[in-house]
Amino acid sequence: MSEEIPFSQVLRQATREGHDRAQESPYIVALIAGDLSRAGYTALAAQHYFIYAAIESAAAAMRRDPVAGPFVVDTLHRVPALTADLAALLGPDWQTRIQPTAATEAYRARVAEVGHTSVGFVAHHYTRYLGDIAGGQVIRARLRTQHGITGAGAHFYDFDDLGPAPVFRDRYRRLLDTAPWTAEQRAAVIAESRLAFELNTAVFTDLADDLDKFLVA
Repeated sequence: MSEEIPFSQVLRQATREGHDRAQESPYIVALIAGDLSRAGYTALAAQHYFIYAAIESAAAAMRRDPVAGPFVVDTLHRVPALTADLAALLGPDWQTRIQPTAATEAYRARVAEVGHTSVGFVAHHYTRYLGDIAGGQVIRARLRTQHGITGAGAHFYDFDDLGPAPVFRDRYRRLLDTAPWTAEQRAAVIAESRLAFELNTAVFTDLADDLDKFLVA
């Protein structure tokens, strides 16, 4: 009799297509290739600010939830980092200089709608943070080599306070594997995670509408 596949592996496989589609977005391809200007990176950071503000607002409410609570890790929170980054990139009046795209509005509306349930919160939490810890380090390196941005401006991708990333990711996967969801709830986590990737890709698509003006000359 074969052993049951851990839910974290099931979830990863079920969302691989959405993950790959997001990574293949022209905007992200340009960012990783080093073809985006500083302004192009700043535009992405601004959209991240709105998205993470929604997720971390939900986190404050879910902190005491018996299932979702263990996923709330303060050192993961990105709003403080994004606040410092945008102040460095745009200046002290940064809040008056940014606005969400239509796709970002839809993204944060969905988080507000489902983020106060363990299924919805964990699905969006998983989709964003694990990807940033892993793939985000490529972008962090690109910011350093392409634009000379270290410290303020690139704090969003600094997860050093978590300790070794592989250790943290293993701990996170164990939380996914041991969360006491029913089969129906696990299916709902998969469905919502797939939707989260679609919402994320839509943000990249919105940004790509202005890609020409964000490319390095």
